[in-house]
Amino acid sequence: TILLILGFLSTLAVIALIAVAVTQNQPLPKNIKYGIVLDAGSSHTNLYVYEWPAEKENDTGVVKQVEVCKVEGPGISGYSHATEKAGPSLAQCLQQAKEVIPSAQHKETPVYLGATAGMRLLRLQNESAADKVLSSVGNTLRSAPFNFQGARIITGQEEGAYGWITINYLLGNFKQSGWKKLLHSLKSLSETSGALDLGGASTQITFVSKDLSSESPENQLYFRLYGKDYQVYTHSFLCYGKDQALQQKLARDLQASTSAPNNNLPDPCFLKGYERTINISDFFKNPCTSDKKKQLPFSQLYIKGEGNYQKCRENIQKLFNKSNCPYSSCSFNGIYLPPLQGDFGAFSAFYFVMNFLNLTSETNPLNKVTSTIESFCARPWQEVKTAYHHIKEKYLSEYCFSGAYILSLLENGYEFTENNWQRIHFLGKIGSSDAGWTLGYMLNLTNMIPAEEPARPPLSHGSYVGLMVLCSLVLVSVLLFAWLLFHKPKCLQKGIV
Repeated sequence: TILLILGFLSTLAVIALIAVAVTQNQPLPKNIKYGIVLDAGSSHTNLYVYEWPAEKENDTGVVKQVEVCKVEGPGISGYSHATEKAGPSLAQCLQQAKEVIPSAQHKETPVYLGATAGMRLLRLQNESAADKVLSSVGNTLRSAPFNFQGARIITGQEEGAYGWITINYLLGNFKQSGWKKLLHSLKSLSETSGALDLGGASTQITFVSKDLSSESPENQLYFRLYGKDYQVYTHSFLCYGKDQALQQKLARDLQASTSAPNNNLPDPCFLKGYERTINISDFFKNPCTSDKKKQLPFSQLYIKGEGNYQKCRENIQKLFNKSNCPYSSCSFNGIYLPPLQGDFGAFSAFYFVMNFLNLTSETNPLNKVTSTIESFCARPWQEVKTAYHHIKEKYLSEYCFSGAYILSLLENGYEFTENNWQRIHFLGKIGSSDAGWTLGYMLNLTNMIPAEEPARPPLSHGSYVGLMVLCSLVLVSVLLFAWLLFHKPKCLQKGIV
């Protein structure tokens, strides 16, 4: 009878413990927070909506992108002649954000606008127009129901640093614990990934370097994130985004042209059969080409494609001045670059161009990448136009140049080789979030990346409850076994007799 009572009580205790564990671990109502960042690039503006659980605010990898909206029309720098239209151009995407974020949370949702190289160039060209554009977008964002946190032009160094933070945050490289930490330490990869960003007007390279010397302090940044110190190299090349690099190349070609009276310019970087007209007056207003200004007897330039990859590469390589290096090692134009180290995530236009050319796979060796771009450049324009009729003509016409330029930048500019080419990973998204600088920008401004790792108990609540249940089961089993061993019931004694 006593044995039955003990067995019943033990079973009851186990059921009670399991019930407590299940009840305790039921999901609580979600307390979700939101943030909005507008990336005001040189060619267009994108609005991103992010969300994260409030109770996990300081964890890595918990913020996720839930919406992206491409603003119709040019980038905000394109409104320099009609500055009052810059702000209203954002209205449709702000409306989309209002529909995604619950109305009860609109007032507490921060909204940031960061303008990049297009606005950096406009500020150099016409500071008054740049201020008016920022004022216009600021007025529109203030009138939205969100918590406006500012509209500003970010520096190239910030753009590089925030891109580096974004990809390493999303890859979970800043903080590991338990098995993940052990597995991470077994990998023969560097602790963080470098970041390669290519926009329309600038390009950035950012990575942690153990060989970083003190010879160029302006290219160094120091971060303390989750209790670890990072010494980061970063540099932004203004005028070396793919659109401005093309403008620079055309200006050089025009300067070198021997047929100045003739307004036809053959171009090996456009496909054979493609033609484009350029207004000379607009062409040389650009700060990236103004130093190459040439007096010409015509107002329009007619570009005719030749589709010659080798000649195109030769022309592009003239953009990278490798003749003078005042440091121990340089990229180009006399800019310090420490030895490349670890893996690199290449995003934005790096990804978009290479994805179109079907070259984002990490298994592609450099010679295959080169031959694929060369083959594309050799195709006639009409054939390509027919095959890709759904792609906007501006982008389609420039894929030969963009592919050749990316190779020149990575090979000639940064000196990636056949040996380390496969350390470049072309990234469009990491999980559900776009690779880019916007998430890092928001994480930094909302202080969601603490300098020190937040204090936390050694076990999660679920692990703690589960362990308590397991220990209780073991304890009950041991007690029952001990009682049976030292106080044999009569039924067992009779069996032994």
